[in-house]
Amino acid sequence: MSHRTLQRWLLTIFFIATGALSMGASAQFGPKSSAPGGSTVSTPHVQAELVAQAPDGIGPGKPLWLGLSITHQPDWHTYWKNPGDSGLPTQLEWQLPPGIDAGEIAWPVPRKIAIGHLANHGYEGTVLLPVPLHVSPAFQPGPLAREATFTLRASWLVCRKECIPEEGTFTLQVPINGTTALNAAAFEAAERAHPQPLAVEERTQAHVEGTDVALTVAGLPAAWRGQTLDVFAETPGVAETAAAVPQNWLGDVWTARLPLSPHRSASPEPLPLVLALGGQGRRVEIPVLTGWPPLPDAAGVSPALEAALQANAQARAQAGGAAPPVAPAPLGTFLAALAGALLGGLILNLMPCVFPVLAIKVVGFARPAHGRHAHRVAGLAYTAGVVLSFVLLGAAMLALRAAGEAVGWGFQLQSPAVVAALAALFTLLGLNLAGVFEFGRMVPGAVAGLQARHPVVDAFLTGVLAVAVASPCTAPFMGASLGLTATLPGAQALAIFAALGLGLALPYLLASWLPGFARLLPRPGAWMDTLRRFLAFPLFATVVWLVWVLGQQSGIDGAAALLALLVALAMAVWSLTLAGRGRALLAPLSIAACAYLAWAIGPKVIETTPTSTAAAAPSPAGWQPWQADLPARLLAEGRPVFVDFTAAWCVTCQYNKQTTLSDPEVLAALAGRNVALLRADWTRRDAQITAALAQLGRSGVPVYVLMAPGKAPVVFSEVLGRKELKEAVAAL
Repeated sequence: MSHRTLQRWLLTIFFIATGALSMGASAQFGPKSSAPGGSTVSTPHVQAELVAQAPDGIGPGKPLWLGLSITHQPDWHTYWKNPGDSGLPTQLEWQLPPGIDAGEIAWPVPRKIAIGHLANHGYEGTVLLPVPLHVSPAFQPGPLAREATFTLRASWLVCRKECIPEEGTFTLQVPINGTTALNAAAFEAAERAHPQPLAVEERTQAHVEGTDVALTVAGLPAAWRGQTLDVFAETPGVAETAAAVPQNWLGDVWTARLPLSPHRSASPEPLPLVLALGGQGRRVEIPVLTGWPPLPDAAGVSPALEAALQANAQARAQAGGAAPPVAPAPLGTFLAALAGALLGGLILNLMPCVFPVLAIKVVGFARPAHGRHAHRVAGLAYTAGVVLSFVLLGAAMLALRAAGEAVGWGFQLQSPAVVAALAALFTLLGLNLAGVFEFGRMVPGAVAGLQARHPVVDAFLTGVLAVAVASPCTAPFMGASLGLTATLPGAQALAIFAALGLGLALPYLLASWLPGFARLLPRPGAWMDTLRRFLAFPLFATVVWLVWVLGQQSGIDGAAALLALLVALAMAVWSLTLAGRGRALLAPLSIAACAYLAWAIGPKVIETTPTSTAAAAPSPAGWQPWQADLPARLLAEGRPVFVDFTAAWCVTCQYNKQTTLSDPEVLAALAGRNVALLRADWTRRDAQITAALAQLGRSGVPVYVLMAPGKAPVVFSEVLGRKELKEAVAAL
C-alpha cells in the first residue's frame, strides 16, 4: 500500500460527514405503514382502517369513539388482549389534539382458534377495536378550526400457519361541529360484542384445587342457563388455553373447573374472566379465596412455543421442505423501504462501528496520482464492491433463514472463526500502515505489481473490506428496512440490501465524480508518511475490540490463544521483510512456529464456551438477563419494561451502553417509574432473541424498546439519545 494512497483524506472525511448529516434521522418507518394523511392501510393479509363515531360532533361531554377496523383475508387472524398459546395483542399508540385523552381498547369477545393441540384467542373476518375518547374543557380548537386531526400508530401480528408482524400509521380528520356516524352500525355491533361487567355476588368465588381452579359464578343472564359457555382468562399465562373446561349449572349458578397452565406465569387476584355465549359476553373479577400456589420455575422456551415450532418443522417436512409463498410488498411500501435503506446506508458512514476503519475506506478511494477518469473508475469499483458484498451477505442471511436457521444482520460475527480472521486481517493492515512491511517486499514482483496495474480491483476489494467491518451495525432507517426483508420475496429483499450498499458507498462515489473535488485536495507532502503511521493505531484498537468480542464467545483461553497467534503472525510477517541470511534463517522458523501454534492452540480460538459460563458474569446493577417470557410476566404484573438488544461485536451498542444507558439522570428516570431493565445479549447465536427482534420488525442490533401495560411498544433509534428516552419514560 503506497504512501500516495493516504493523501488528502481529511477533506474526503469532511465531505462524507457533511453529506450524511444533511439527511435527517429523526423518523423511522415500519414494515407496513400508510401514506401520510391516509386512514387505511392494506397489506397482503389485512385491510386496516381508522374510523370514528361522533354523532354530536367533538366537544366536552359529547360521545366520541375512534376504532381500528381490521378486515382479515380468509384463514388469517389477529389477537385478543390475551392471545393464548402464542401471538401478540394489537397495540395502539395515539397522537391526539390537546384536551382529548384516549381510553383503553373495548375488546370485543374473541373466539378460540385451534391450531393443532394449541389454541389462540383472536379475531377472523372483520373486527372493530373501539376506543372511547374523553374531551375535556381544555380542548380549544380555535374559532376557525373545522376539523380535529387524530393520528394512530398501530401494530398487529397477523397469522395463519405463519405469523407476520405488521404496523401502520393512520391519520383521520373528524368534523368538530358536524355529525360523524357513517360507521354507527359497526360501533353498535362492537358495543354489543364488548363483555358487560357482571356484579360479584357472594356466591361468586374461585378455589385453586390441584391443577384446576374451581369456579362458581352467580348472576349470569337467565337465557344462558343450561348452555355451555366459552371461558377466556384475561391474564396471559394462567389457564391452559386449549384444554376443555368441564362445567355445569346448579339452578342459576354456573360452576366449572378451569385447567391451570403447568407453566403458569401469573397469580391474578381477583381472577378476571370473560364468559361468553353466541358472541355476547360478561366480564367478572372472581376472588380467589384459597390464594394461589407458588409459580413454577420459568422455562427458557415455553412448551407451547416448542410444540408449535416442531409442528411447523413437521409440516414443512411433509411438504417437501417448501416454504409458503411470500406475497410481494405493495409498491408504496417497497419504495419507502428502498428509501429507508439508502438513507440508513448513508448514515452508516457516521456510526461508531465504522470509525476505526474509515481510514481504510478513504485510502481505497483516494488515488491522487491518477487523473479524473481514474478517480471515477475507482469510485465505481468501490461502489460495486460494497453493493455486491451487501447483496451476497443478504443472500446468505436469507438462505440460512430459509433453511431454518435463526440468524439476523451481523450473524457472521457470532462465529468465533470469523472474528479471529478479521483480527488477523486488521493486524496485517495495521502493521502495513505502521511501516513494518510493504507488500512489494514480501511477495514476488509479479504479484506485487497487481495493485499498481489493477487499481480497479484494489478499489473493489476495499469496498468488500468496508462491508465486512460495517455489517454488524445498524443505523437509523436501516433497522426497519432490514426487518422488512424477512417478509419479502427474494428479489425485493435483495434490492433492499443493494440500496443499503449504495447508501454506504454514495459519499465516495459522489466525491469521485465531482469535477471540482480534485482541486480542493491538498498537495502531498512529508506529513502523509506520519499520518499513515498514525492511522495504524485505530486498526490496532479494532484488533483489541475483536479480541474482546472473541473473549465473550470463547472465553479467556480463546482470547489468549488468539493473542498468541497474532504475535506469531506479526513475527512471521516481520521475518519476511528481512534480507539475506537473516531472512533465510528466521523466515522459515517464524512461519513454522506460526503454523505449529495454529495447529496446537487454534482450536481454542474457535471453541465456544458453554452459555452458562458467560451467563455467570456479573451484570451491572439494575439489569437482568433477558428471557423469552420475562417481559410478558413483568407486564402482567403491571411493571414497564425496557429491553436492550445488544452484542459485544456491535460498537454502536457499546457506545450507547457507555453513554445514554450509563447516564445517572436516565437511570434515575427509569428507576423512578419502576421500569424493569432487561439486556438481551446477541453476541452468540440465540434463536429466541432473533425471534423477538423479528416480532419488532428488526433483524439486527442495537434495538431498544420500552414496553408498558396497555400501550404499544416504543422502539428507539439505533443511536439512543438521552432526551428521547427520558421523554418516553416520563410519558408512561
